[in-house]
Amino acid sequence: MNAPHLPKVAGIDSTVPPPAHTVAPTAPTAPAPAASPTPGAPCAALQDRLAGWVSDLTTLHELTERLARTTALDEALREMLGAGAALVGARRGLAVLEPGDGLGPDTTTGLELTRAELGHLETVPRGATSYGRLLDAPTAGAPGPATEIVQPDLLADDSLDPRHREVAARLGYAASYALPLASEAAGRIGAAVWLYDEPAEPTERRRHLAGLYAAYATEHLARLLELDRARVTAATLRAELMPARLPRVAGVQLAALHRTGPRGGGDWHDALPLPDAALGLAVGSVTGSGPSAVAAMGRLRASLRAYAVMEGEDPVAVLSDLELLLRLTEPARSATALFAYCEPALRKIVLAGAGHSPPLIIGERRTEFVETSLSAPLGMLACWEAPSVEISPEPGETVLLYTDGLLHRTGEAMDRAFARLHAAAASVPKPLRDDPAAVADHVLRTVLPDGLDTADSEEDVVLLAARFA
Repeated sequence: MNAPHLPKVAGIDSTVPPPAHTVAPTAPTAPAPAASPTPGAPCAALQDRLAGWVSDLTTLHELTERLARTTALDEALREMLGAGAALVGARRGLAVLEPGDGLGPDTTTGLELTRAELGHLETVPRGATSYGRLLDAPTAGAPGPATEIVQPDLLADDSLDPRHREVAARLGYAASYALPLASEAAGRIGAAVWLYDEPAEPTERRRHLAGLYAAYATEHLARLLELDRARVTAATLRAELMPARLPRVAGVQLAALHRTGPRGGGDWHDALPLPDAALGLAVGSVTGSGPSAVAAMGRLRASLRAYAVMEGEDPVAVLSDLELLLRLTEPARSATALFAYCEPALRKIVLAGAGHSPPLIIGERRTEFVETSLSAPLGMLACWEAPSVEISPEPGETVLLYTDGLLHRTGEAMDRAFARLHAAAASVPKPLRDDPAAVADHVLRTVLPDGLDTADSEEDVVLLAARFA
């Protein structure tokens, strides 16, 4: 009777090695006496093998789901190392991220390895390490038998580099298993190595599962790598567009806090000296997020600086020109802005806002919002114009300008967010009131006590504080 053929099951590779608990039959030394066939034996073997396949698929599904939930590169590397260690039966490991395009970031992440221990590993000549041999290979394809590196007994290997032998003995590992993190689509992005405390090597079944998992991990890490590069590029662009330092003007102290959201938004601030010992202060926000919003913010901020130099003593004219520019050049985008013309020697401020939240005056005798006129954001009306207001801060008082991101990140209704902001400003301790940077920091920490990462918004937060002598 012909042996039963294994059915083809969707998603299961029929070449998967048999489970570890299935023992291959040994050839008999003498002819066995004829016996009646057991009707249930082939069915039991088939069920046992199918159970092993289903177990493997379930394990891979659970591990890849956990990896898919990671959103940061470091978090994904740690998850990948932990899952890989469970698959190959190791306790420790390290992942070396080194994209083949040379654009970085280059980093090393350890599993159950301290920074000092990773430092010891980095003293081993690169060509003597398994990750170095994988990363420096002429070509890097998908993980498999041709690209994995198995070192079942390092200390018994006569060809092992002396420094590698010394580090292995010092850190207490005796074997290693390495896989490249590479694929045709992503290219080479790094390598992963798992370390064993005793001489050992993963079974063929474990290696097969680890290879499948590493292939998925490579694609996920490649996507996170691109996102990380985009965030770094946006942050660098934003940093270059923001003022490198605040000007020093007699009669006023300046401080600014700028916290960028995960996607990079269009919030900005500026402070620039003007003729006749005057000072221009501005904050604003451009709709949208990402590189396009950052670029629009840069254009808007540069235009406002030009208008402020020409007609800064009239904030309404400055914002009117900005409104016309935005409407003509970027009709699909809107923005809010607040511009203040300050004369520090006279402690006089004339300001106007376009859809922006009112500034706060913080002093020993008062903490109050400046009563500004209501107006629509820039780009929302055919012709923008709202009257300006004039305020006179007392000696020692701080005028705090901020963007709406500070209010939105509270996750509360706007009236409650304004109340929280006012309470935070009123609670600034007296010793901190002489330092505008300390005032801004206290307000930020009080309004968002859980920090920016756990707030209910991804918007930017900008605070610009000016303390008058």
